[in-house]
Amino acid sequence: MSSLKIIGAGFGRTGTDSMREALEILGFGPCHHMIVLNKNEEQRMAWRSFLAKDEPPDWDVLLGGFQSCVDWPAAHYWRELAAAYPEAKVLLTVRDAEDWYDSAARTIVPVAIRGRTEAPESVGALVDSKFFNGRFDDREYCIRKFKENTQAVLDEIPAERRLVYKVGDGWEPLCAFLDVPVPDAPFPHSNTTAAFLKDRESTD
Repeated sequence: MSSLKIIGAGFGRTGTDSMREALEILGFGPCHHMIVLNKNEEQRMAWRSFLAKDEPPDWDVLLGGFQSCVDWPAAHYWRELAAAYPEAKVLLTVRDAEDWYDSAARTIVPVAIRGRTEAPESVGALVDSKFFNGRFDDREYCIRKFKENTQAVLDEIPAERRLVYKVGDGWEPLCAFLDVPVPDAPFPHSNTTAAFLKDRESTD
C-alpha cells in the first residue's frame, strides 16, 4: 500500500538521485526514482503498462511501499499525487533551465531518442512521447516545458506545503521543511553527468 509523505515535482536531472539518497538518509525511504525501474522488473512493467495504455492510476501498485518519490515518471503526476495524498509535502527540485537541458541532452535525451525506434515501450521512450510530445530533442520546447512546470507548482501548491530546492542548498532547508534533525553526514552527490556517462559505457 502506498503511503507517500513526499512528492517530488522536479524534472529528472535536477539532482533527483542525490535527493533520493538524502530522503532515504532522513528516514523517508524507500524513495521511488527512475533508477528503481532499472532494477525492479515488476515496477518497470507496472509503469510501462500505465504509461502506454493511459490507464487510471493505481498508486498502490505504482508506488506501493514507497514513502517518497522523485524523478520521472512519478514526478509528472505531482498534481494527481498531491490530490491523492493531501498530507504529503511537495518537493520541487530546480536548477537553471538551460543548464538543466544541457545536462539532459548529454544523458537522458539520447537514451530516450534511441528508444523511439529501438525500444518504444521503454519508460525512457514513454517519457519522451508522453511528457514531451516526442520532442525531447527540441531544446527550446523542453526549456519552456521546464519553466512551465516550475511555475505551475508555485501557482498550484500552497507555499506552506512545498519546498523549492536547488542542488547545493544542503541539509538545512530540507530538514527544516521536513521537520527532522540535520544528519551528521555530507549531503549526497550522485548520478552526475560524468557518472551517468561512465555507467552507460559500462552497460552499452
